[in-house]
Order: sequence, then C-alpha cells, then structure tokens
Amino acid sequence: MDPARDVSLLTNSLLERMRAGDSAAETELFGHLGEQLRLIAHRHMLGQKPGHTLQTTALVHEAWLKLCGAKGRAFDDRVHFLRVAARAMRNVLIDHARAKATQRRGGLRRVDLDPADAGVSIDNVQFLAAMEDAMTRLQAIDPQMGKVAELRCFAGATHEEIAAVLGVSARTVERSWRGARAWLQKELDGSA
Repeated sequence: MDPARDVSLLTNSLLERMRAGDSAAETELFGHLGEQLRLIAHRHMLGQKPGHTLQTTALVHEAWLKLCGAKGRAFDDRVHFLRVAARAMRNVLIDHARAKATQRRGGLRRVDLDPADAGVSIDNVQFLAAMEDAMTRLQAIDPQMGKVAELRCFAGATHEEIAAVLGVSARTVERSWRGARAWLQKELDGSA
C-alpha cells in the first residue's frame, strides 16, 4: 500500500464531497491538509520582514476563507487544491502589503516615507508585485512553464506531482522548471 496514494485518494474523496455541497467535508479537508497549508504559508512568510503583522496561521485562514468562501469552486485533485491555495496565499500577502503601504501613506493623501520607517518592507511589496507580474507574463508566453513554476514555487509540488497533474513526464517537468526558473530570474533581476 502506497501512503502517498492513500493521502491523495482521501483528499480527492473530500474534494468530491465538497463539490456535492457537504460542508462537513470542508472541516475534514482542513484537518487533513492543514499541515501542508501551514508549510506553504511558512514558505511564503520566509521572505517577509520579522514582525510582519500577518502571521502564518492567519495567512492559512485568510486563504482558506477565499478558497471555501467561493461558491461553485471545484478542485480537480489535491495538487490542484494546493496550487490554488498557494495562489490565494500569495494574493493575500500582496493585498496585505498594498493595504499596509496605503495605510502608511495616509489613505488618499500621498506622503513620502523612508522605507525603514514604513513598517512594511517596500522591497517585499515590490518583489511580490514583480513576481506576480512575471508569473502572469510567463503564463501568457508558455502556459506549461507557468503552471510548472506556480506549482513548484507556491504549492511546493514535486516534479512527479506536477507531471501527474499536467499529464507529462517528470523529465519534461524538470526541463520546464529549468527554463521557467531561468526566465523568472532574468525577469526579476531586470525589475530590481
């Protein structure tokens, strides 16, 4: 018996129950995937300044509300759910950083601030925005590379998991990841 396969089957069963409108399945799914969601959130929080007002657990909960609050949303499988969860976390962090920057500027009134006094890392805000823009451009240029990069960077999926989701070989995923990583690095270096 393969433990990874068992986890995947249980997750898929819970996702199917959620699609059917079983609200208890949401609670079970959170209990089942909660640790993986915290690991993804932890990865996202590593790039944030110490003392960030949004903590890992809060990031998980914000993303969970976005995922389960959207009626009619269906997930194909565990990897698809985790990919969408990673994207939701990224969006929560971007929204949070933008809101903090706006709050520090006094709402509609523009105020010049020293980044050290801003209470939010301008570099992090700029990096998150640049990463979001670069991922969007990569998706438009090469959808497969974009999906591979999103699953690797934000969902923490392995090459084998990505291969299963995309219906390609793990070797193809490795090549796509190398290309995506090089392209993203070039794009982000250019925007720095």
